[in-house]
Amino acid sequence: MYATTQPDPVRLEIFKNLYQFIAEQMGIVLQNTATSVNIKERLDFSCAIFDSSGLLVANAPHIPVHLGSMSESVRSLINDKGDTIKPGNVYLSNNPYNGGTHLPDVTAITPVFLGSEGDKGEEGAFEAGVTNAQCPMPNAPCPMPIFFVASRGHQADIGGITPGSMPPHSTTVEEEGILFDNFLLVEEGNFQEIALRHHLLNHTYPARNPDQNLADFKAQIAANERGVQELRKMVWQYGLDIVQAYMKFVQANAEEAVRRAIAVLKDGSFVYKMDNGAQIQVQVTIHPESRRATIDFTGTSRQLNSNFNAPKAVTQAAVLYVFRTLVDDNIPLNAGCLNPLEIIIPEGCMLNPTYPAAVVAGNVETSQTIVDALYGALGVMAASQGTMNNFTFGNEKYQYYETICGGSGAGINFDGTDGVHSHMTNSRLTDPEVLETRYPVLLESFSIRADSGGKGQYSGGNGVVRRIRFLEPMTANILSGHRLVATFGLNGAEAGKVGHNWIQRQDGSEETLDSTATVEMNVGDVFVIETPGGGGFGHPQAQKGI
Repeated sequence: MYATTQPDPVRLEIFKNLYQFIAEQMGIVLQNTATSVNIKERLDFSCAIFDSSGLLVANAPHIPVHLGSMSESVRSLINDKGDTIKPGNVYLSNNPYNGGTHLPDVTAITPVFLGSEGDKGEEGAFEAGVTNAQCPMPNAPCPMPIFFVASRGHQADIGGITPGSMPPHSTTVEEEGILFDNFLLVEEGNFQEIALRHHLLNHTYPARNPDQNLADFKAQIAANERGVQELRKMVWQYGLDIVQAYMKFVQANAEEAVRRAIAVLKDGSFVYKMDNGAQIQVQVTIHPESRRATIDFTGTSRQLNSNFNAPKAVTQAAVLYVFRTLVDDNIPLNAGCLNPLEIIIPEGCMLNPTYPAAVVAGNVETSQTIVDALYGALGVMAASQGTMNNFTFGNEKYQYYETICGGSGAGINFDGTDGVHSHMTNSRLTDPEVLETRYPVLLESFSIRADSGGKGQYSGGNGVVRRIRFLEPMTANILSGHRLVATFGLNGAEAGKVGHNWIQRQDGSEETLDSTATVEMNVGDVFVIETPGGGGFGHPQAQKGI
């Protein structure tokens, strides 16, 4: 092949799928080699590839809140480490103020270099310049990477004041766990285990299970290595110029698809109230002549003393997700989707907090409210459950985390869905057999919460009821929303029912919990989580379209 300035439509489709295929292969390796339930069973991870500038090229269909924000972590690494990045290095990052989401989501980033032309290896890798083992001259700076690959996995515990590292009442980021800021995990092929263990344990609130952390980090390294191998195979087969050119073409194609979607939208605004009294305010202004949109969050609550602050990267990820879902074309979510969007987020508000603000709920809860607020402003979809219903439990031996499904919102021509992980989460629940084998709990029941979706011309989806009985004493935590404020309906439809958290003690007594709570569970106690339903769309007496 030869370099080109215009994409061939057939090759564009081929390369678009090739890039996504690489990310999917990375995900398969990560799932197969991880040890934690969080990654292996719940699939709470994401993999993606990036160009030399750290801009997202393609991803597997993993977790939207990860994928829309990971680029900021890669670009932070480039800005921080610059030409000191060497072949064979792997870096860890979860800094919420540097592209991270919250501390349990730890990203492993691997730069991709090319080496000597003759070094194709068993995988067919083509290399041109330096090998991965060393630079050509010991004292000379290594050339810059031509790509980056990254995997982000939710650690079952990364320290903090509660097991599972999702503390409901943290007020600073230090209380939420261990912070990695472009930490050198692998140096020129050598795994830095001593430094890593020291970092995990040398903290006011250290990690509770560093062996599991190390095992999952190694799985992320392996996943990234698969991405490196597959990218090199592409370069060997098609040539570096073509591979890089089509990365840009894929991004440009996504940009054009988003511009077409913007062209049919109308201006709108929305104010979204949360259980804690905070509000998300957004104004969407469409510029039809340039097919651009301005998303302005001015008027949103200031930085909170709670942990519902969403890092700027999370806010950007939510915007990116919404506009990607408005596109009918089959395009990968990538940096091109952001080019037609101007995002205004006042510094120091809850969607762009400053250090040391607590952020653990911003990633999982506030991100959901941003999405619903945007859909409300655009008038295209009622609110989904608006929460991930984050449930953690554990002690010094066990640490477990899950997000729980609920009802999705109805739209212009469709009903919501019952019991589904919606919007910024895309994980699954642990199989009951695995849950009960790995942890001293019993999944007593798991069922649809009937009539919890808002009625309308199109009705919102129903939430679920999940009951977990404890067989050993443990600390349990719930981080959730929409226990006080209902999920809104649109165009005359009803709101969904609010969720409900409560404890059924072994002696038969019951305790109602707030949206966020920490509670000590004794043998025989049952933790009950009733998740919200989605809002409806259109007046209930209106006839559905054919």
